[in-house]
Amino acid sequence: AAARLAAEQEVENLSGLSPNPEKDIFVVRENRTTCLMAEFAAKLIVPYDVWASNYVDLLTEQADIPLARGAEMKGKCGTNESELEVSWLEQAYTLKLYFLKEGHNTSRGPEAFWRLSRIQFVYDTSERTYFKDAVSPGKHTASSHRLSALVTPAGKSYECQAQQTISLISSDHQKSVQLLLSEVRIQPFDITADFVFSEEHKCPVDQREQLEETLPLILGLILGLVIVITLCVYHIHHKLTANQVQIPRDRSQYKHMG
Repeated sequence: AAARLAAEQEVENLSGLSPNPEKDIFVVRENRTTCLMAEFAAKLIVPYDVWASNYVDLLTEQADIPLARGAEMKGKCGTNESELEVSWLEQAYTLKLYFLKEGHNTSRGPEAFWRLSRIQFVYDTSERTYFKDAVSPGKHTASSHRLSALVTPAGKSYECQAQQTISLISSDHQKSVQLLLSEVRIQPFDITADFVFSEEHKCPVDQREQLEETLPLILGLILGLVIVITLCVYHIHHKLTANQVQIPRDRSQYKHMG
């Protein structure tokens, strides 16, 4: 158990290596080998209640909470379950990501994949950096419900540059908290090289954007090829017809032939 605990505590926050100040990099290592890597920019949008000017009615404000670069982190790696926990502003905010690896049967046979199975966000509305005059300030927990996100084939990393929104339900009167993720690259299982992601599995949005970028180029190349072929056919046809004997249509010109 002691050895397991020591392995779990071998974590590194490498966010300073990212040129993007909003992007964080986290690494979990066991036995001096990387077992979980995560890069992403994250922001949480949290609604909360404040008193109206008459101190009778309640109004809803919104706190935009970015994940801080100097965040503390913990991590756990397992064969089928892994976790990443990030805390900042003296643990006023804690974001926990839970990953699950599982398999299923397909027409091609058994296949394994991993996914983000659960998210938990603990926040304190008495913290004054993002919450101003919250009613009944205190700690609340927002959690996902039956989550199946970032689904990726086993042995690959998940990559998505586009922004994704995941909704969490808060213990604060069932308010909806939004987790915004972008520039994501995550691999919680089967990392074969230290500090190196495996082959990426792009999210559908990125795949569609990549297709939209390359499709005009492909169509342009096809159109150019069709034009070249048409010109070649015309040139060959013109050359062949030019070498043929032209039979005069006026019969009076026949006497000049021969």
